[in-house]
Formats: sequence, C-alpha cells, structure tokens
Amino acid sequence: MIGEVSRDATPGALVQVLGKEGTPFGWGLWNPKSRMPLRVVSHSLDPLDESFFTSSIRRAATLRRKILNLDATTNSYRAIHGDADFLPGMVADKFGDVLSVEITNLAAWQRLPQWLPLLHECFDTQRVVVGVDPDLARIEGIPRSGGVVSDAVRSVKIREHGVRYEVDFTQGHKTGFFCDQRDNRQRFGTLAAGRTVLDLCCYTGGFAISAALAGAEDVTGVDLDESAVSMAKRNSNINSAKIKFTHADVFTWARTMIENGRTWDLVIADPPKFIHGREDEIGTAKYADLNKLALQLVAPQGLFVTCSCSVQLGAGEFERIVITSAHRRNMRLQTFERTGAGPDHPSLSNYPESRYLKVLWSRVL
Repeated sequence: MIGEVSRDATPGALVQVLGKEGTPFGWGLWNPKSRMPLRVVSHSLDPLDESFFTSSIRRAATLRRKILNLDATTNSYRAIHGDADFLPGMVADKFGDVLSVEITNLAAWQRLPQWLPLLHECFDTQRVVVGVDPDLARIEGIPRSGGVVSDAVRSVKIREHGVRYEVDFTQGHKTGFFCDQRDNRQRFGTLAAGRTVLDLCCYTGGFAISAALAGAEDVTGVDLDESAVSMAKRNSNINSAKIKFTHADVFTWARTMIENGRTWDLVIADPPKFIHGREDEIGTAKYADLNKLALQLVAPQGLFVTCSCSVQLGAGEFERIVITSAHRRNMRLQTFERTGAGPDHPSLSNYPESRYLKVLWSRVL
C-alpha cells in the first residue's frame, strides 16, 4: 500500500504519512528493509516530533505505578508493552532495579540511548539488560555493535504477591521472566489447597510454587528445558516449597503417565509459543495434542487450566481446540473463567494483536 517515499526518509526515521490524495494521515516509523516498512504510531494530523515517545514512556509509567499501583504488590512488571504503549519495537520489564529490554526494530534500537535515562527515572531502575534477536537484527538492519550495552548483571531476585523468584538473564526466555502470568499464578494458588497439582511446561516453576505455598497436597512440575527446571528448583528452595520437578518432554511424559493411570486434581498446561506464522498447522496440532493429553491426566471432577501465548491463535479458535480435545475423549468442560495477561500488558483498541495470552479455567466432567 506504500506509494512514493521521500528521498530524505532514512531507515528508522519518524515520518509523516500521507493518504492517496496527499492529505495528512498520521505519523510512523520508516524502515525499507523491514518486513513491516511503515509502523504507524499516531493518526494525529498535527506536527509530531521525538517528544511523542518520551510522553509515551511517562504515560506508560503512570499506568503501572499510579493507576494500577503495581509497586504495592510486586517489584516486577511489564514497563513498556510495545505498540500498545505507542513504543513499537521495544518491550521492557522491570525486575527490581534492573530493566530488561527486548528490541525488535531499528527505530527502537536507534532511540534507546536517548530513552534509557528517562526509563530508569520513570521506573526506578538503575541497570539494564538489552536483548536483540539475531535474525530480527539482520532483517531490520540493526548493527552488530554500538547502541546501549547491557550492564554486567547475571541475575536478580524479585517478588510478586509474597512469592520470591530469581530471574537469570543468561538462561531466561524473552526478557527473563513471564510477568504476564503474575495474576494467573496467584489465582491458580487459590484453587490448589488440599489438591494434587500437575504443572505441565512449568518453566521456572511459577504456577507450581504458587500451588505449593497455597497448601497443595502434592505438586509436580515438568519441562523440557533443563536450565528452566534447574531454575525452578532454585525458586522452590527460595520459597521453601516442596515440589517434584522433572526434566522431560511433556508429550512423551504425559503419555507414560496416562498408560500408568496417573491423574491429578488440578492440572495446568502453559506451553511456549507453538504457532509462529499465520499458516502454522504444526503449531495448531501441538496445541490439540497437548490439551488432549493433559485432559486425560485430570482426575474425575478435577480442574483444568490451559494457556496459549500465540498471537496468531485467536481466543475463539483456542477454545475450540480445547473443547474438541475434551469432547473427543467424551469429556465436558464447565468453564468458569477466561483470563489473559495482567493489566501491565494493556491492549490497544486498534492493535488487537497486543492481546495475545489466553487462559481457560474449567472443571472436567
């Protein structure tokens, strides 16, 4: 849809966008090398400059710290949620005094040196860890050197709702820890007292630890990532939580447990992102297979919580997959809650992709 481009429009520049008739349409970030050459950041017809982004940072901090008052219950939350905070190409999580930043486009990489002092000021952080995916860097034309360099910080301890975790930046996925499940971890704990609990794809142990601390009778966590399991064990020790963690492929492990007739009162499946494109049939099949297996591990009248963080998988389609998996086993789901990411992961009305996490809470009948 892009027609003529001014010759002075350099990669990463903030540019004015004009409609077909030459009338003002808005403002965006330009990079001809990118898969998405133009990212519209505002539909304002008035002049826009770099102060738009500094205002966006302050507005993001106001939401988290003054409106949501997140500091009262945690020192770890999503500080900047990319396009949903009008800062495309940057995701930043606050972990105590460390700001963990993930850069996904050239424009954000170019501006981070100017943005970082304000980010530290607004979110009360002092150190920074910066991550840039090598494949995205190549596509976006992000230089291998220059820009903001990460501070020498290997790990940091955080707290949320009274639970403590260690975030290891050398091993963690994305920014190091999944803040988006914070409220769901707490909610999960309220269901766990007196029940046996199974946490499939447990990663660093968030749901399992919440269940154990809430009085679960027995807790088991399973994950394929050996380093994640090691971190989960450290996190459980930090909280004096008794949990059996297993390093295994959840698909193979679940089939073995089914053959052995094992069941649990409360089962959660929180897998990594399975779908990586719009036509990813393999990823969709993985969701169906995992839910089919996980449902067979739920005890009669037991509770089942299942998640998807794949942007390309809509809430309706995800629920259809889960329901189909249950009905094919002659089970019925009594769904009592549907949740998503915490409020520090806002969604923008004209950017529905910012609502990516789906969590379905059901009783299996």
